[in-house]
Amino acid sequence: MTQDQQSKAPGKKGPNPVDVHVGRRVRIRRVLCGLSQTALAEQLGLTFQQLQKYESGANRISASRLWQIAQILDVPIAWFFMGIDDDTDRLEEFRTKRETLELVRNIGTCPPEVQKRFRALLHSISEHTQKSQS
Repeated sequence: MTQDQQSKAPGKKGPNPVDVHVGRRVRIRRVLCGLSQTALAEQLGLTFQQLQKYESGANRISASRLWQIAQILDVPIAWFFMGIDDDTDRLEEFRTKRETLELVRNIGTCPPEVQKRFRALLHSISEHTQKSQS
């Protein structure tokens, strides 16, 4: 995280980058677990709109609430802060897209042989794309 991102100047509008990062990580884990916003919100005793605000970083997540989220999503609290020092790039944006997260979740449920063939297919497509762009 850049020095500019680490702290907001007083009076500046918009969510703090740390709150945005933690919210994004909540969303990633929620989707990987196959939970809807409504389902997680109900387990937390919130409305889905409140959860949306957490996930967007518009509302800060208290320590006790983050602990509760970590328990439900079965990750250590530190997981929500992983990658906080990395600059966001196109790869990070791709990694956090719903389609990507669902793909990862679904491929994990396939038998190992299907996973192996799927990886081979993706590798082949990637090689073909790189060759055609050269």
